[in-house]
Amino acid sequence: MRHSHRRPLALVYRGEATLPGCAEAVAALLARSRWNFDIGYVGPQEALDLDPDVLDAAAIYAQPGGDRLAPAWRRMRRHRHTIRDYVAGGGRYLGFCLGGYLAGATPGFDLLPGDTDRYIATARSEVVGPAATVVRVRWRGRPQPMYFQDGPVFELTRPFPPGLHVLAAYANGQVAALTARFGAGRVAVVGPHPEADADWFTDSGLPAPAAGTAAGLDLIDAVMT
Repeated sequence: MRHSHRRPLALVYRGEATLPGCAEAVAALLARSRWNFDIGYVGPQEALDLDPDVLDAAAIYAQPGGDRLAPAWRRMRRHRHTIRDYVAGGGRYLGFCLGGYLAGATPGFDLLPGDTDRYIATARSEVVGPAATVVRVRWRGRPQPMYFQDGPVFELTRPFPPGLHVLAAYANGQVAALTARFGAGRVAVVGPHPEADADWFTDSGLPAPAAGTAAGLDLIDAVMT
């Protein structure tokens, strides 16, 4: 039965469909949240497999960032029905960058009322290539610089369905983060990397924002409540 742990269980994917450090950054963000999560990793080399019985015990499942969508999807597509059934049954999906792409439909788990595309391909995008940079989104209406590396934009059906909330927009007005219903569960996705700590920025030669990971914690709250 779901939520049988004393503490709510947060599962984070770690494997070939992500990059070193991405899963750990998401796990650290979840651990810093107010939800007192017990953190576990799932994946092909982990103690826990990404299967229905394991997911059924989880309060939330997180799909971290990674590299390219096509090879990641080849590794994740066998889990499509498992993840869809988990969320539809009342679970929560949390997707960062590549995890946001994977929440889309072409290809992906098809958890969103719409689909995804590359932000750098949208009209009036201020980002011209896939290299790491800082984007300035408006998070709940307030300017917020964030780490960004070829993340998705979310192309949503209009009018928005009940239960959909846009949390952030890119500089050109396109959707950068949202929460939405899927069956009895909820989905939260974000194109930039609100889980990125100061080391991410330093390693890429970028200035670290003063707000740190506050937006990432807000994203977790938004999908949990």
